[in-house]
Amino acid sequence: MAAEHRFEHLALVLRTRGPARLRGGDEADAATAANKQNRTGHSSALQSGVTSALTHWESRQARRDQEGLPSIEAGIPLLLKIDTSLDMEDLRHYFAFEIVSEQEDGFVIVASEDLELTTFQQKLSDFVTSVKGSASVAKIHELRDDPTQEERLGRILSEALLAEWHAMDNDNKYIVDVSVACTGNWQISRRPKEPKRRSKAAVERWAAKEEKWRRDRGDAYGRWDQLKEDRLQGVKAIVDHYAGEELLSVDGQPRGVASLPDCFTLRLRLPAKGLKDLVLNYPYVFEVTEPDDIETPQQVYREYAAAAQKIQIIPPEEGAPAICVIDSGIQEQHLWLEPAIDKLTSHCFLPGTPTDVADYVEDGGHGTRVAGAIIHGETIPQEGQIRTHVWVQNARVLDATCTLPKEIFPPVLFREVVNRYNQGPRRTRIFNHSINAVAPCRKRHMSAWAAEIDYLSQEYDVLVVQSAGNIWSTGAPSRIGVVELIGRGKTYPDYLSDNSCRIANPAQSLQALTVGSVAYGQFRIDDWQSFAGRAGDSSAFSRCGLGIWETIKPEVVEYGGDFLHAPGNPPSVSTPHAAGSCYPELLRSTLYGGPAYDRDDVGTSFAAPKVTRIAGCLQAVLPEQSCLLYRALIVQSARWPEWAEALNPVQQTALLKRIGYGIPDMERATRNTDHRATYITAKDKSVCAGECHVYQVSVPYAMRRPGDDYDIRIEVTLSYVAEPRRTRRTHRGYLSTWVDWVSIHKGELLETFITRALRIEKDYQKEGDSLGWTIESNPVHGRLRGVRRSTGTVQKDWALVKSNALPENLCIAVRGHRGWSRDPESAARYSLVVSLEIVGKEIAIYEPLRAAVQELQAELEVDAEAIVEVDE
Repeated sequence: MAAEHRFEHLALVLRTRGPARLRGGDEADAATAANKQNRTGHSSALQSGVTSALTHWESRQARRDQEGLPSIEAGIPLLLKIDTSLDMEDLRHYFAFEIVSEQEDGFVIVASEDLELTTFQQKLSDFVTSVKGSASVAKIHELRDDPTQEERLGRILSEALLAEWHAMDNDNKYIVDVSVACTGNWQISRRPKEPKRRSKAAVERWAAKEEKWRRDRGDAYGRWDQLKEDRLQGVKAIVDHYAGEELLSVDGQPRGVASLPDCFTLRLRLPAKGLKDLVLNYPYVFEVTEPDDIETPQQVYREYAAAAQKIQIIPPEEGAPAICVIDSGIQEQHLWLEPAIDKLTSHCFLPGTPTDVADYVEDGGHGTRVAGAIIHGETIPQEGQIRTHVWVQNARVLDATCTLPKEIFPPVLFREVVNRYNQGPRRTRIFNHSINAVAPCRKRHMSAWAAEIDYLSQEYDVLVVQSAGNIWSTGAPSRIGVVELIGRGKTYPDYLSDNSCRIANPAQSLQALTVGSVAYGQFRIDDWQSFAGRAGDSSAFSRCGLGIWETIKPEVVEYGGDFLHAPGNPPSVSTPHAAGSCYPELLRSTLYGGPAYDRDDVGTSFAAPKVTRIAGCLQAVLPEQSCLLYRALIVQSARWPEWAEALNPVQQTALLKRIGYGIPDMERATRNTDHRATYITAKDKSVCAGECHVYQVSVPYAMRRPGDDYDIRIEVTLSYVAEPRRTRRTHRGYLSTWVDWVSIHKGELLETFITRALRIEKDYQKEGDSLGWTIESNPVHGRLRGVRRSTGTVQKDWALVKSNALPENLCIAVRGHRGWSRDPESAARYSLVVSLEIVGKEIAIYEPLRAAVQELQAELEVDAEAIVEVDE
């Protein structure tokens, strides 16, 4: 049987599509209902807030004028508390507010160019007398009186800046990242619908409307571009007044501007008095943070055993996939690397040194280790002919101390790297990014760095494999390490759930495939003992999830080693050289001496490239497919260690937060077996808000006979991308369109599921029970409570079903939901993967499932032809 095919992935058949049947809105908000019953009182309370806001704003502007400070463009910052069901579009449409920042707790920061708030005050009057178009006033619960802006500051400033805000010396200079909203108070109208009756006059009227809509759409984007430029100049005027500066790149172009559709971010150096003026008075500022300190940990000096091996490394084929390593440079002449390095594309992005691409990090380098893990994987070969399968490209961004200079803004740098290599001769699509900030990611807004990854993933077809970040062995009060955590009475692995151990920026990026680290197993030597007790346990240093908006992060893990500890007060935590079997085998830079490879370092930095290696192999096997599919197949292939199956649901939920979906597997990702079949969507699919696509997998009778009782593992992974918007603070508001999936139930007929998934009939009859998914979209429905699969852009779930309980047709519905965008052409791109595996390998299933796909495709083709004949 195996000789007849290569166990290739099977086609996932799209059965039908149509409008999605989505769950109705939430129950009516009690405060909103009360406001409708007390229109006069509610309107009066909001009017009082308006009066206070106007008074304080006019007072501040008069004071600024007296002091000769630069003028601020029209725009009053307001803090509203709203009904969470209120559409942000209503605030713009009915009240002429611009959304500066949506908060996660029912608050929203808005700005009004109307300095008298005339439109809003008119709506308040209309609400009292129930004038049409004023009903949304009931959903604005409060206009918060915030005369000192303390509450607004608390929602804009980072924790560190907020703590020292009032104690700042006005003349001290600060380097900060300032994010400014530029969404405007206009939107794109709905696209005209084509006429049902195709008369000449109707078509001409529609064509005229269509042409006008396209002009208006182009004008809207032009206005947004101009708005961004105007606000850039507005901020610059304040910065120049205080003799501050934008940090510039080596070529003199602004380095500090990372642009996204709804905002821009500047890295500024200016005195505290200028920073305070900008934050307090420029209404469109929605986030101010200090720059992240970039680190990739290098451990204490170790003893080396010199060893030179004779080996022949054969270069990849010319058309092989390329992987860009964004790191500290690479020792390109290294014996184990040189044939696979794409030297013509090597580039240094540090100021003034474009050709200096060596790895100067002492004690073995960093980028060199990463490159070696991509090319050779878990074990460094020591003899013979070794054929390599990917080209490695060297993008040096870190200096000799393995840090990123403060003058370089990570989002801008990242865009430069991706543009250079993705638009280069090899059209690079896979990027390894083993670089993180030293502190846990912030959870207020998606950072500019992480959002840039999300935006580039939407703009181009790229996959960023991102390390989760490391916890130091010991640290400082603001950046505590393992020693300090233990000193506070926390124990491994429970301390990994501490907020200080959360994944580090930019690992919270929704589109990046974030990789954590696991240990090789238990180890003891002298007084030293590993933290991990089993293979697959979380590494003691590996940062964990959940991520922003409770997304499952990291999605996968790989072997990156472990810390060891020895008794003491405080205890010793380190990586003693004698415990080499606890560490991954990695190539080393020999620039400062030492062996060409060794087991002498640990980190999520070195777990990530092992996953990148799988991505490169997927591109080699499926070169025409998208990176969304590569990401889906990697996550689909991931499994927990066998011992995890014996844990109870509470323990498994904790494990999910530490190691995500588990350790990916090259074989499961790239091919199938007689006992496992994987279905994939061909090319990316697009789904708009309110749209639903139903996929069907026919399950042969031989697999679901009543007398059999085999365990069948069903796995489903959805991977999608949509346009991000940084000013939003919910996962549904962050993306232009968000997507989820639902499945058929046990005992549910195909027709019933289609009716349940599509909005084609008013009512439907619920049939059967859930297949028993592990996570589910609702955090109280799955076997693991408190987590949900639908918040991230990669959504995996799995279930163990008895063969005699399998549905005749396993169906998955992919549904689009409206996010922030009102553009009728806005859509999300996605790939879907479904796998069936017979756990005990009692019978072969691949061939029967392959035949069933062919039969289903033929059946649908016949149905389509019959429909065409009837229409004719």
